Amino acid sequence: MRNLFAALIVIMSATAWASDYENGENAYNKGNYATAAQFFKSAAEQGVANAQHMLGYMYSTGQGVTQDYGKAIRFYTQAAEQGNGFAQNNLGHMYFAGQGVTQDYEKAKRFYTQAAKQGLAGAQYNLGAMYARGLAGPQDYAEAARLYRLAAEQGWAAAEFSLGSMYEQGLSVPKDYVEAVRLYRLAAEKGDRAAQNNLGTAYGKGQGAPKDQVLAYMWLNLAAAQGLEQAIDSREVVAEDMTPQQIAEAQRLARECLARNYKNCD
Repeated sequence: MRNLFAALIVIMSATAWASDYENGENAYNKGNYATAAQFFKSAAEQGVANAQHMLGYMYSTGQGVTQDYGKAIRFYTQAAEQGNGFAQNNLGHMYFAGQGVTQDYEKAKRFYTQAAKQGLAGAQYNLGAMYARGLAGPQDYAEAARLYRLAAEQGWAAAEFSLGSMYEQGLSVPKDYVEAVRLYRLAAEKGDRAAQNNLGTAYGKGQGAPKDQVLAYMWLNLAAAQGLEQAIDSREVVAEDMTPQQIAEAQRLARECLARNYKNCD
């Protein structure tokens, strides 16, 4: 009977911890960050990895708590040690950026690798970028392309753009302008301004897509509206060979594209 009571206590405690996390999640989703932090703290103290990760995130961003990178590192580490991939990825970012810790690319790479092995697209992209830049090891475009592809297959816009750039340049993959344009479009439709710029440039050159100055101007205009200076300059170059009517049409298409959240624009 004593063992039964002990088991019941364990079950009730676990239920309470889960409830604290769920209450914290509900409060967070409603924007009640201070309340969410209190619930997450209660669950985190009992070892709930998701709560530890969320507390780390809130301390890193200052949501509902005073921003404190040191505490963010502590909670991320607790969650990462339990195998929480999101915490591993975020911890990798903090070591990469030197937030709350001394910048350490080796540790960043280690944590990104742990998270990437769990299939997290963001971590796969981050790790790929390190291989592409040769950080914490030799430059390895082939490994970068492999990781970018894994993340791109999950719809990660930055990976779609980066893999598209590799196809455009022929870096460890065959040069393929059509594939580059396909990837740029996927990222551009998610609002990635660099991809919108490159897609516009592809239309302007007729490289991987039919040459079309109106569509070129439209995509460049969308990227420029997001503050990309390169797109602003490229748009002006494209405009030199366009009639006022073509420019007006491109601007109309850009407005409609924006209203559709960049979907089905060309």
